[in-house]
Amino acid sequence: MSSSGAAGQRTVSERSAHRKAIGLAVAAAVGGFLFGFDSSVINGAVAAIEGQFDLDSAVTGLVVAIALLGCALGAWSGGRLADRWGRTRVMVFGAVLFFVSSILSAIAWSAFDLAIWRFMAGVGIGIASVIAPAYIAEIAPARLRGRMGSLQQLAITIGIFAALLSDQLLAETAGGASNELWLGWEAWRWMFLVCVIPAAVYGILALRIPESPRYLVAKGRDDEARAVLESVLGPEEDVDDRIAQIHRSIAVDEKNAQEGTLRGSTFGLKPIVWVGILLSVFQQFVGINAIFYYSTTLWQTVGFDESQSFLFSTITAVTNVAVTFVAIVLVDRVGRRPILLVGSAGMTVSLAVMAFAFTQSSGSGDNISLPDPWGPIALVAANAFVVFFGASWGPLVWVLLGEMFPNRIRAAALGVAAMAQWLANFTVTIAFKPALDTFGASVPYTAFAVFAALSFVFVLAKVPETKGVELEDMGEQPSGRSAH
Repeated sequence: MSSSGAAGQRTVSERSAHRKAIGLAVAAAVGGFLFGFDSSVINGAVAAIEGQFDLDSAVTGLVVAIALLGCALGAWSGGRLADRWGRTRVMVFGAVLFFVSSILSAIAWSAFDLAIWRFMAGVGIGIASVIAPAYIAEIAPARLRGRMGSLQQLAITIGIFAALLSDQLLAETAGGASNELWLGWEAWRWMFLVCVIPAAVYGILALRIPESPRYLVAKGRDDEARAVLESVLGPEEDVDDRIAQIHRSIAVDEKNAQEGTLRGSTFGLKPIVWVGILLSVFQQFVGINAIFYYSTTLWQTVGFDESQSFLFSTITAVTNVAVTFVAIVLVDRVGRRPILLVGSAGMTVSLAVMAFAFTQSSGSGDNISLPDPWGPIALVAANAFVVFFGASWGPLVWVLLGEMFPNRIRAAALGVAAMAQWLANFTVTIAFKPALDTFGASVPYTAFAVFAALSFVFVLAKVPETKGVELEDMGEQPSGRSAH
């Protein structure tokens, strides 16, 4: 065969391998879809649940947010379970938890048991939020890892959109979320029951995809690991060398068990673990979920009625999906740090504009109104914020969390960082509405703008650039330049 023919054959084989890797990444990223779907599906049911069980606002807020505490527990335990049971088995476990809790939430007879089932769902989602980026990073070729890691956030945004659309269709079919729909069940119960579909899909896919090669090598199953790596890396990659690299990192773990823990000199943790935690906290403290959880209220303050506000919320969710593709296209070309820095700057400006616009508001609580031209300005600024977040901090935090940690601590460190993200999400969810009612919208949006500005400084000083770096070469000391 001629050299050009051999090169062409290698190219075809390489493309086939990359398609296989992308397929596995898409399957794992369905966990992100569950994440997005669950975080938004309850929004359409809140008012109906409050009326069904005669709840005050504090209890309602707890029922809405308690799933996030379950997510924190699932994230914290998911990494450790993945190291013990394997990535795919833990995916199946998370899918089963979410499947069962969706059914139990649909038949809930009180706020108390609904809160329990929502907490259970959160545990399943927390597990999925940790395992998906870890698995994707571990099966992806280095030059494709950023784009493949971004699939997690893309799946989250699609899940958010699907939940909002599902809620809207069910509520409109029944004539309201509290009205009966089918089989004598109210529409809000069907909103929860629909969740069994993505849970079942995720579980079935998890049963069909191969185990992570790094887990297989750790368990002495080199032949299986070699088969997985050959199927996703292509002929130009030295699979035996990759396996040898994994073995060397495992040997270091066994030689010095202390180095395999998260403990370190910086407030009890390794510096790189703190970078992961702060990435997670900043991602939430810029207020993205306040925009999505309370967007209907925001649009009503601008002067739209309830149905129009729901439409604009759905449009915002679609925008979030669309701009994620920007990150997927650029992340492996431009790098992680430049995109994060542009995102931080854009979020700071758009949030500051929103905060100033709401200083011109009148009224309080749910009766805030904005005079012209500040209403349209706030509307544009809110969507600009979603664009900057969705193209940067939304997907890239998950990319970095999946790849920035050394092999020996990756799963556990990712679990701690994801737990911090869920706790930060819980804090914003619980605190935003009381702050809105007490201080008006300008104060919380000012706080979000400050955190966005701080995130710029943090990325500049501490976040390593991981573009093109092999996972085996990731270090424990973060810097503002390279992970080497």
